[in-house]
Formats: sequence, C-alpha cells, structure tokens
Amino acid sequence: MIPKLPLAQWINQLVDWLTQFNGFFNSITNFFQAIINAFQWVFDLIPIWLFIILILGITYWEKRHDKKWGLLIFELLGLLLIWNLGFWHDMTETLTLVLTSTLIALVIGIPLGIWMAKQNTVQIIVNPILDFMQTMPAFVYLIPAVAFFGIGMVPGVLASVIFATPPTVRMTNLGIRQVPRELTEAAEAYGSSSWQKLFKVELPIARPTIMAGVNQSLMLALSMVVIASMIGALGLGTQVYFAVGRNDAGAGFAAGLAVVILAIILDRITQSFTQDKNSH
Repeated sequence: MIPKLPLAQWINQLVDWLTQFNGFFNSITNFFQAIINAFQWVFDLIPIWLFIILILGITYWEKRHDKKWGLLIFELLGLLLIWNLGFWHDMTETLTLVLTSTLIALVIGIPLGIWMAKQNTVQIIVNPILDFMQTMPAFVYLIPAVAFFGIGMVPGVLASVIFATPPTVRMTNLGIRQVPRELTEAAEAYGSSSWQKLFKVELPIARPTIMAGVNQSLMLALSMVVIASMIGALGLGTQVYFAVGRNDAGAGFAAGLAVVILAIILDRITQSFTQDKNSH
C-alpha cells in the first residue's frame, strides 16, 4: 500500500506558521475594516427615502435611452418592500459587504488581467490559480479566514474577494487580447507609448468585456453573503442563516426575497451601465 500523504497536516502547519505574523494580518484587517466602515457610514447617513431616490436616479440616467420603466417600478416596489419588512439596515450591511469585496476584487483583478494579457508566462502561471480559486468550495475559504482575521465582516470580505476575483481577471485578460492587432499597430505607428496605447486604445475597446467580468464578480460577491454569515458577517445572510437554524420557512423566504431584489437591482444597473457605454 502507498502511504497516505499527510496533506491535511502540512496545511495545518502552514496555517500555524502564518498565524505568527499577527501584525501583518492586523494591518489588513484594519484596512478592510476602514473601507467597510466608510461604506456603512455613508449608507447610515443617507435617509431611506433619499437612498431610494438615488437608486432610481442612477437607473433612470443609465436607462434614459431605452425609455423602459419596468426596472424603475421594480426597484421602487422592491426597495419599499425591503423597508416595510424591516430589512433595510441588513440590506445596507449586505451592500457594504458586496461593494467592499467587489472594489478590492477590481483593484486586484484588473491589473492582474492586464498583466496576463501582456505576458503569456504570467497567464500560464495564473490560470491554474484562478481555476483553483473558482472550483474550491466556498466554505473552505472560511477556515483560514477565521484563523487569520477572526470573526466578523473582514473574514467575510476576504472570502468574498477570493471567490469574486477570478471573473474580473479572466475577462480583463480576454478583453485586452481581443483588441484588434491593427488598432494597436496604428497606435504604435503614431508614436504612442505603452501606457498611452493601454489607456487610450486597449482599455476603451475592452471595456464591455471587462464590465461583464465586473458584473460577474459583483454577483459572486453577493452569493457569498449567506455563507459569510456563518463567520459573523452581518446583513441579509444572517437573517437567512438564523431562519434556517430555527426552521422558520417564512422568515427565511422573506430574507431570501430581499437578497433576490438586491441582486436583480445590482445586476441590472451594472448591465445597463455596460450597454449604455457600449452604445456610445
């Protein structure tokens, strides 16, 4: 018989070794918490009625060329329903988790995707890592997140970032690589530097593809809200998690419906933004 590899023991030893760097992980925790607090402070500061008007205004601005009122009516009724059910603060906490995770995923993912598009060696190295990040069960990310960052919103954000980053990286890489070679050669012929070619030619042309990756990352981050509630991340996921623990189907459905409403609003706004920019 071939002896069993002590893989679990090796991983535990690695985690134990990494937990010695408390200062490093505390600095990351403080950074993430500062972003979370900033988003939540803004959401708590805005009155609910004004928040709803702002969402409707953003949607109307993005959909002004389509002249479709269905989404505006859905947003109005959906947000009023969330308010009526008493889930408004939970919804803003969920939105904070999603926006923080997506923001960090974009800061990491877009530059990494550009690097992959420019260097084939980087693509060969990073692609298996992205495959690992996307196929590993999301619950597994909670274990090191708790070990390094404790309980709360920060480990939930970390797990969401790991889960949500790959689509942005892949779609940015794909978008840059799909830019017609003739356009980049024309930019080079006019004496454009690498940075000018990137920001004035490649990124504008690749923007629809990149925005599709942003939309996917946003949805994946939102899909983590219930899982992240298991390690102390607040929001609508906590309401769903508690309802499951109490076997309360009604409360679970109500909280789940609020998650669905938020997901549809975020999805349609990002999609309309992409389509509007693409049409111009």
